[in-house]
Amino acid sequence: MTVDLGIPAARPRPLAQRRKSRQIMVGNVPVGGDAPVSVQSMTTTVTSDINATLQQIAELTASGCQIVRVAVPSADDAEALPIIAKKSQIPVIADIHFQPKYVFAAIDAGCAAVRVNPGNIRKFDDRVGEIAKAASDAGVPIRIGVNAGSLDKRLLEKHGKATPEALVESALWECSLFEEHGFRDIKISVKHNDPVVMINAYRLLAEQCEYPLHLGVTEAGPAFQGTVKSAVAFGALLAEGIGDTIRVSLSAPPAEEVKVGNQILESLGLRERGLEIVSCPSCGRAQVDVYKLADEVTAGLEGMEVPLRVAVMGCVVNGPGEARDADLGVASGNGKGQIFVKGEVIKTVPESQIVETLIDEAMRIAEEMQADGAESGAPSVSVAG
Repeated sequence: MTVDLGIPAARPRPLAQRRKSRQIMVGNVPVGGDAPVSVQSMTTTVTSDINATLQQIAELTASGCQIVRVAVPSADDAEALPIIAKKSQIPVIADIHFQPKYVFAAIDAGCAAVRVNPGNIRKFDDRVGEIAKAASDAGVPIRIGVNAGSLDKRLLEKHGKATPEALVESALWECSLFEEHGFRDIKISVKHNDPVVMINAYRLLAEQCEYPLHLGVTEAGPAFQGTVKSAVAFGALLAEGIGDTIRVSLSAPPAEEVKVGNQILESLGLRERGLEIVSCPSCGRAQVDVYKLADEVTAGLEGMEVPLRVAVMGCVVNGPGEARDADLGVASGNGKGQIFVKGEVIKTVPESQIVETLIDEAMRIAEEMQADGAESGAPSVSVAG
């Protein structure tokens, strides 16, 4: 006997229309306009160590990173850029501070874009004309990256601290200097470590320009804290249609930044979901170790490349209802598990066979989805409660 639980026919609509912005090309990745929001990260290796840097870029690419930034604080790093830019599987942005000469080196090296922080580059405004010409001739966009910790001293004196207004004024001032030279292949970021300040800064910026915006909470902190702060800030802005690229800044391996970034986009319906484990938080009704079960199912399905939602529920009270939107699910109790596929109970198995059965059914559904031409998504895991 099967029980039809009634799966909703349509996906939820986006929370808001995307803000209209100019579109630029970062290598082969379109940014802004109607392009999807892209996920970025930054290498933690010494850039001059070419092999280590390329290895980390490969790891980031495998995690779903679409654009990568590398630090260029020295001449040795600048000399490594041509090889890195050529061999990287994804577009490389050179991150420049203090020395404007490295901007030109990055452009000449074939980097897909250059990030500059005007607040800590000596006499940057005096070099804008040269930079604009070099970037324009090479077809290389510029990201004007304003940070609260390195705001122009003139603006700090004017505003007293790194307020949203100060961050926006700094960014738009630098844009105006590039515009004087006819250069508009620009992306802007106005980062702050306080999500509230950051959100307000981007809202102001979105009202005052049409450039694509790169979202970031700078120095967000360790993995847990940084994930929460980034999810709150990005969620608020992306839900309003603000943001064209994102970078989750964590004191953690950069691949973790990418996983969090992708999950934020998937959670907001801005990216096709990959593998998603929906599991209950457990309670006094649970008659199975939900944490262990969810971990075992996640491990068993690691690497699956189809958009599959698997629900792991600890009891039969909410299990069927909570699992009805899932492609596959289980509600456990009394030493058994009811297995659901597309909202219907297909079988009941002993607790010892739940994981094996879920994995077998997941593989079967994945094969059917691939046969039907379903688009694959980057694998990620969310735990819902």
